[in-house]
Amino acid sequence: MKTWNSVGALCLMAGFASFGFADNPISSYHYLADPAAFGTEDEFFILTDTDDESPNTGENDYTIRSLYILSSKDMKNWTDHGMVLSHDREVSYIKNIWAPGIAVVDGVFYLIYPNGASGVGIVSSKNVAGPYHDPVGKLLVGNGGVTGCDGISWCFDPAIFIDEDGKSYMTFGGGSGGSRGYGNNFDLFEFSKLSYDKVELNVSSKTALQGANRSFEASYLHKRNGIYYLSYNDQSQNISYATSKNIKGPYTYVGTVIENPSKINGKGGNNHHGIAKFKDKWYAVYHDRRLVMASEKPKLTNGQLPTTTGNHRSVSIDELTWNGDKMNVVKFTESGPAQVGKFDPYQTYKALTSSKQRNVRSRTDYTRGQAVVHVLTPLSTKESWIRVSGVDFGNGAQNLRIKAASVADGNTVEIHKGSVSGSLAGTCKLEKTSGWNSYADNDCEMSGLTGEVDELFFVFKGSQDSTMGILEWEFQGTKREPEPQTPFGDKAVAIPGKVEAENFDVPGYGAGNDSYSDNDTDNQGDAEFRTEYGVDIVLGGTGKAIGYTNAGEWLEYTVDVAADGEYPITAYASSGAENSGFCFSVDGKTVGDTVNVTKTGEDWSVYEEFSAGKVTLTKGTHTIRLTVTGNNVNVDWFSFGAVKDSVPDAIQQLRFRAGGSEAYRVFSLSGEMLGVVDLAVDKASQALKAAGYRQGAYMLRQVNGNKKFMATVNR
Repeated sequence: MKTWNSVGALCLMAGFASFGFADNPISSYHYLADPAAFGTEDEFFILTDTDDESPNTGENDYTIRSLYILSSKDMKNWTDHGMVLSHDREVSYIKNIWAPGIAVVDGVFYLIYPNGASGVGIVSSKNVAGPYHDPVGKLLVGNGGVTGCDGISWCFDPAIFIDEDGKSYMTFGGGSGGSRGYGNNFDLFEFSKLSYDKVELNVSSKTALQGANRSFEASYLHKRNGIYYLSYNDQSQNISYATSKNIKGPYTYVGTVIENPSKINGKGGNNHHGIAKFKDKWYAVYHDRRLVMASEKPKLTNGQLPTTTGNHRSVSIDELTWNGDKMNVVKFTESGPAQVGKFDPYQTYKALTSSKQRNVRSRTDYTRGQAVVHVLTPLSTKESWIRVSGVDFGNGAQNLRIKAASVADGNTVEIHKGSVSGSLAGTCKLEKTSGWNSYADNDCEMSGLTGEVDELFFVFKGSQDSTMGILEWEFQGTKREPEPQTPFGDKAVAIPGKVEAENFDVPGYGAGNDSYSDNDTDNQGDAEFRTEYGVDIVLGGTGKAIGYTNAGEWLEYTVDVAADGEYPITAYASSGAENSGFCFSVDGKTVGDTVNVTKTGEDWSVYEEFSAGKVTLTKGTHTIRLTVTGNNVNVDWFSFGAVKDSVPDAIQQLRFRAGGSEAYRVFSLSGEMLGVVDLAVDKASQALKAAGYRQGAYMLRQVNGNKKFMATVNR
């Protein structure tokens, strides 16, 4: 077993335990509310806010400061990706985040959120678990935003809608005040641009939506057979809807599609929903009070059990059916939707992937600039388990690998078929690790897991609660042994010597054998080199360099040191932005000085040598890690020890000059072509600014040639 240490878990958040045999609500270990939904070809996503922080003082007391995302590929087993966005964490001006919306376009996740009831903002990420960033730099709507709230009393409850022609829209609103009373309290805007690094709102497209009879809050849009459906929470706290052939309306009121959740167990309150299509079926997600009324229920973040008079909600899902072009009233069920297809156990899953749970908690570990890590922490002295439904083992699984931290002796995970006490397929005895953020791979022999298993239970046992943290799991047909990372080209780099940054180690398999950490899975570089990995490699410097970097990303290199001694550290890097940088460590220990790279030129084509201090090394094999400390630095190479003629004079003196009239295509950092500029001046940034490009970084590619480089536009 090999131990893997997570780096820099700065902020730990927790969910809590509960119980229920029914599939609804989806999560029985924390309170969730105000769901939105979006379906892609392969996965159905639910975005919710957390209701764990609200006090016990009444139905209208809301303290909602974080968002969770859950997803499913079969509508029965759900993966909880954790607390992906939180109050004052990614974006400093986020306060209460009530009732957000979600869209996934070309692999980019867009979360549109309210800032309390006073504005609407948006964040984006290329990974469901983040990190999320603000592509606008301010709110879309509200004080200090792109535009104002247009007289709407409650400037909140935004939803985002992507039409079949690719156009994107947002709605928001609620309440009654001034000229915008109930029935006239929703606005619609079109986005003129929706991309990872730039979102622009077409302010002139503003439309006050008409026809939402008795609208109260929570507007939502979807489309079917050429008809737009505007659904919303009405003044009676039912979800009503109206239809139109034009997205801007006017809309015609039809009726109710989701009744108040008081129909479930007598416990009502406000209503909120999302509607989306997945694999030819339609689904409605909504919140209810099932969990708070249950005999076993989670505690709040303050450690208290909620009262049944509180407003702590839970999220459920049911199929939405149709009668022609009309939506039937959603039938609330305990079982939820039927499973679509079978669950494939031969993939790596985040630990909180399940169709039901009992007596488990969850913890979200957050490090700025990195995807969040969601950890399952069982209450193992009780009957603690998760269930996975409709599992197809095919010819059979002989091994289960669980990546886990365990801070006590004797923690185990048992695998049972059919029920918690059903046929035992195998037992995993978890290796004791050095701490909460130190994870080990545990291999466990399995038997009897062939064909289809309707219900599979992971049963957690131990002498103390919350002493194990399960990170992920996967079944294997035959046991796959851990494989260490290996040097690029199968040969360690000789030290003293120069290390090309793009020649990071080949990643291995298993815990602790990754050779890099990149915030997204795509290679955004233009070098067309090592494209099977997610590291962004660009043309630049003396040939190739790592680029499009974000703080927290890292790469590792295996080196062979010739002799004991002190070695100076030099690096060759560039940046067209302020506050870029990186640092080095050897065998897990920080060495030398942090390299601060502050705008070496108007674009990323200008590379310079930087000193990173000195390091004392011993003879033999070592692992060097390069960690990005400030966004948007390009690193061509680095050296440990003196290297002759490290940078030829011709390269050292190189500065880009357009040299006359030349056409260049302009691309965003996410690869979207934005236009063409003619570089008739020395500085590309001047040409971009003159052409109307806003502040930011751009990639330029020569129309009639092979030149490629990055440039920035400043205020």
